[in-house]
Amino acid sequence: MSDIKRYKTEPLKCWGKAKELRAKYYREYKEARSKGGICWSGGAEAIDVIPYAFGDDVHALTAEPYAAAIAFDPEFAHKCESALESKGWARDMCAYMRNYWGSVLIDQYAFGGPFPKPHFNLQSGFCCTHAKWFQVLSLWEDVPYFNIDIGTIPFWKEEHPNRLQYIVDQMQDSIEFIEKVTGRKCDDERLIEGVYNDSRNTSLWAKITELNQNTPAPLDEKSMYSLYVFTTLDRARKEFVDFYEELYAETKDRVDRGIAALATERFRLMSDSQPPWAFLRVWRYLEQFGVVSTGSIYTIGLEGVWDIADDWSLTPREDLKSRGVVLKTREDALRAMADWHMRRPIYAMFYNADWKSKLMVQYAKQWNCDAAMLHLNRGCEGTSLGIMENRTALIKAGLPVLTYEGNMGDDRDFDEGRTVARIDTFMEGLGLNKLA
Repeated sequence: MSDIKRYKTEPLKCWGKAKELRAKYYREYKEARSKGGICWSGGAEAIDVIPYAFGDDVHALTAEPYAAAIAFDPEFAHKCESALESKGWARDMCAYMRNYWGSVLIDQYAFGGPFPKPHFNLQSGFCCTHAKWFQVLSLWEDVPYFNIDIGTIPFWKEEHPNRLQYIVDQMQDSIEFIEKVTGRKCDDERLIEGVYNDSRNTSLWAKITELNQNTPAPLDEKSMYSLYVFTTLDRARKEFVDFYEELYAETKDRVDRGIAALATERFRLMSDSQPPWAFLRVWRYLEQFGVVSTGSIYTIGLEGVWDIADDWSLTPREDLKSRGVVLKTREDALRAMADWHMRRPIYAMFYNADWKSKLMVQYAKQWNCDAAMLHLNRGCEGTSLGIMENRTALIKAGLPVLTYEGNMGDDRDFDEGRTVARIDTFMEGLGLNKLA
């Protein structure tokens, strides 16, 4: 339509580099053991700076992004899910866990060949599934296992030194565990380097997503799902810091030049929770209405670290070096890392629906959102906790809310036709028609 404003748009220049880095990560894990290196697995929330301290030939396979990669390929996902269900495991468990377990059971790696057995599993248990996830796997694989319990409230909400010490003590124990398993000694200088890298990575991601407060939005959420992945793969890795430095500079340049993710942006949406990975095309369907999804608390807060004020306003937290934090000892590094990561908004999703509601309302305000689209995600109990209370809070704040049922990891729980019909009806109610 000629009366619709059109912004300039162009592809991200660093998109190709992002694809190369991701492929390199999964290839290095696959090849680590054969090259004499160490490979380990655990959740994306595992404190990966600890294994990082044991050498540059230590490679990780973080579970949730790997399981999401499986979900993106429904044919392979069905093989994994069927193998697990044939053993009697229920379909209502964490979908990511089921995909990962199934990949192990059928002994197939999503990126080719047999599943690469890790030397050890290291997990951080912050939800009902995570602690058991790798405990069970370690029995199946006969692999040593260590779990760090993160059963604590976010530090930005309440200050509890004893809770911080509880995590630090477990991190110390995990170092002794890895030393025993690998026969190597922890390099404290490398540990400190990794902590600085981790804080820079997660601070940069927060700064990158903050730029989406601008109109037009320089990034769309579908693309952001591919870009945030590096903070879930290995936050301590320097090449990922370098990539985010490049991405931040490019995104800021897009803002300065008025480059839009969607040329026809006329309506701004916020989402919630993990997406149904096999159906990311739904986000492209929204664009037919001139709707851009700017992100969500999940997108910005899964790994982004923020300063959260008393009024719940969000400001990217400056990384440790920028804050003038000097780390000299192992204890310094571990304490700084524990404090840093307990400031991520992701923990609000798992512990308190009211906190999450306040953050979601604040996100809608700061990112200038016109409506919300909430995923009633059967695949994740944590991010779906209190979601109908979240819906009520958003409506009370004046936002129209669309809900749809689905599952981030199992496409059998998602009805694409029904979801598209709900989107059509929702857009009609808002007076938005498809653009010619």
